[in-house]
Amino acid sequence: MSRLTLLALQILVAVAVIGLWQVLTSVPIFGTILLPPFFFSRPGDVAARIVKWFADGSIWMHLWITLTESVLAFVIGSLGGVLVGFWFARKPLIAAVFDPYVKMMNALPRVVLAPIFALWLGLGIWSKVALGVTLVFFVVFFNVYQGVKEVSPTVLANARMLGMSERQLMRHVYWPSALSWMFSSLHTSVGFAVVGAVVGEYLGSAAGLGYLIQQAEGVFDVAGVFAGMTVLAAFVIVIDILVSMIERRLLVWRPVAADARG
Repeated sequence: MSRLTLLALQILVAVAVIGLWQVLTSVPIFGTILLPPFFFSRPGDVAARIVKWFADGSIWMHLWITLTESVLAFVIGSLGGVLVGFWFARKPLIAAVFDPYVKMMNALPRVVLAPIFALWLGLGIWSKVALGVTLVFFVVFFNVYQGVKEVSPTVLANARMLGMSERQLMRHVYWPSALSWMFSSLHTSVGFAVVGAVVGEYLGSAAGLGYLIQQAEGVFDVAGVFAGMTVLAAFVIVIDILVSMIERRLLVWRPVAADARG
């Protein structure tokens, strides 16, 4: 399937969902509207709200704040996950000692941590960044750790037999092995970074997409809630596309599949 055909099918799915949403909120079926607009709004109302936000410029500040928080959480959490993941994978004794504590911290509900971060760091961006970091870090950490552990013992033995130093092993063996695992986790981490920022804004903030959604929900403005979620979804898709572009440039070392070579 070509990329253009795939894109057309993806757009077709979105159009079908929006069309069904419009029908169920506007057209009586057996004398009843199945999705009352008061609870589900309508696609036209949501689109009008989004256009209004961008036309009067009120959305840009909220987008910038959420973007800043998400990028900081993504970068800090990813770097921390990569560094600690490599460290634990290369130091089995340290990994064994800290293993129960890592699992314990990963099991903590992040929503419970949000008020604690707000208490410690205030209602500014850093409490949202901290919440996002806790979501991103563990996803990247476990993938990098597993990626390094999955290095083929045969490849590792051959590399050492050829006289590679630890630095060369890191560059030519461990890093390529972990890179695909790391990028697979980054696609998920993008969404988690945004979730951390938005949940933090929702629980306590004066700006951001989470704040917009919370304010609309507080006055039963369903169109505003769905508009905020739509902008948020588009925002995540754009960031994920950027991660995919970087991934295609960095994973040039991957060998061509056997079926592709014929």
